[in-house]
Amino acid sequence: MIKTVIIGFGNVGFHLAKACKLANEIDLLQIYNRSEVEANEQKEIGVEFISNFKLLKKADVYIVSVKDDVVANVVQQIPFANKIVAHTSGSLQLLNTKQNDAVFYPLQTFSKNKQLNYKTIPICLEANQKKTFTTLEKMAKSISPNVYSISTEQRQELHLSAVFVCNFVNHLYVIGEEICKQHQIPFEILEALIEETANKIKTLSPVEAQTGPALRHDQKTITRHLTQLEKTNFKDIYQQLTNSIAKKHGTKL
Repeated sequence: MIKTVIIGFGNVGFHLAKACKLANEIDLLQIYNRSEVEANEQKEIGVEFISNFKLLKKADVYIVSVKDDVVANVVQQIPFANKIVAHTSGSLQLLNTKQNDAVFYPLQTFSKNKQLNYKTIPICLEANQKKTFTTLEKMAKSISPNVYSISTEQRQELHLSAVFVCNFVNHLYVIGEEICKQHQIPFEILEALIEETANKIKTLSPVEAQTGPALRHDQKTITRHLTQLEKTNFKDIYQQLTNSIAKKHGTKL
């Protein structure tokens, strides 16, 4: 089994720890976190938690799951040489340290209070050595069958795409929920629509799946919507997205 330590226990680290515990090729030895982890979370994972790098155990692989701006500093504190050290960032380059530098990037949105099926998660890998890649591939495939070799440039573009299809889309959910709340409408009424919109792109391309007033040149509805949004902070977002859809589909507004 591949002896593994996870450094960082935020949303990504939490779910990686759970996934590693389920994987038959991974021996999760330890989790480092700078601050104290709640007892119930420690119990759920069932491994040793530390907050001091001096207590770090020797392992085959160290997965660094911390904020991008502290990754390099954290890697420098690993007291062992010639180990596989893989960060989980979607946007950072492959580090150039004395370690066997790599990337172990699970492409998913993670929240601690939301259960996930880890076997459906794409895991994107990059490594500075073939042997390192082979080890990480073995680990990743014991978590999910969806494993990809992705270059730094590809991963950065993939991360940008993910921000559009996940983070920005979720913000639009926030706006939709706020509009519903302002008018005493249960947001759950929109759940079937949200689900169908997501499912539709499994059989149609996003371009083919597009619907709505911007696509069908329904200027009367667009004008009414803009009037409804006059006293909100959402008018500009609506207008920009409408213009973008119209431009993409060659609709004249």
